[in-house]
Amino acid sequence: MQLSSPTVATSKHRRFLTRRSVVPWLFILPVLTLHLAVVAGPAVSAFYYSLTEWNGLGPARFIGLENFAHILADRQYATALGNNLRWMVFFMTVPFALALVSAAALAPVKRGAMFLRTALFLPYVLPSVVIANVWRYLLAPDAGIPAALRGLGLPGFDVALLGQSSTALWCAAFVDNWHFWGFLMVLFLTAMQGVPSELYEAVRLDGATRAQEFWYVTIPGIMPTLVFMLVITASWSVLTFDYIWLLTQGGPAGSSEVLSTLVFDSFNHFEAGYAAALGLSMSLLALLILSMFAVLRRRGWEL
Repeated sequence: MQLSSPTVATSKHRRFLTRRSVVPWLFILPVLTLHLAVVAGPAVSAFYYSLTEWNGLGPARFIGLENFAHILADRQYATALGNNLRWMVFFMTVPFALALVSAAALAPVKRGAMFLRTALFLPYVLPSVVIANVWRYLLAPDAGIPAALRGLGLPGFDVALLGQSSTALWCAAFVDNWHFWGFLMVLFLTAMQGVPSELYEAVRLDGATRAQEFWYVTIPGIMPTLVFMLVITASWSVLTFDYIWLLTQGGPAGSSEVLSTLVFDSFNHFEAGYAAALGLSMSLLALLILSMFAVLRRRGWEL
């Protein structure tokens, strides 16, 4: 018995809807399952344990918002948060300035351009452990750069820069910047090469200087890349850990402590519930940064 025409049309429509609604989910399902297992699951667990007193091994005891009340009263947390904000300001200014100037200088270079770009980008691909150990030796007062400067007769370099409360954080930031700014430079250089050459020719006909070209053509032309990296760098600054831990471990006397090292120390002292609350506060801070950029963009800023 043959199907009637309306029945055939209904069957085709169902198969079409199945292909449009079910089949895509079948392709997404493996990635979605993996995401739920390694991201969503631990995130929910972290939220739960942030409301408990837990040593990381035994049963957890529910204590509500006591961990967060402790955070608000913890001077060590306030110091770590302040250091994170200083780190953020540093990395949203110094490496960006270096990368922009270097990219603008390298953009017109043709001969040897690949060698220069590779040499400047190379520190970014080196392991942080290697870089930290090299710079720990270079910053040593008895054998590194301070000793060489002292040998030239320059005073004030007979101190351990990584061992001074006033310089430890900035030395770690300097080392991280040495590793990071070449990455930004390559990104900005790639973006600059996408700016139409006709714009530069037009402003040159109007008598613009190189500085005016850079400010009125280059910067607007790479603005999407620039803003994106500002957002990413601000978020990364909240999560910074490796160079501070490798070089100072948050010392001396907590002067280079940041939120991530505070979380690590809390786990080491079997305060896993408090560490979970600290980690959640870091996530909220990163979310706040992203929300600020989203609000500014919604209000018409060209971000």
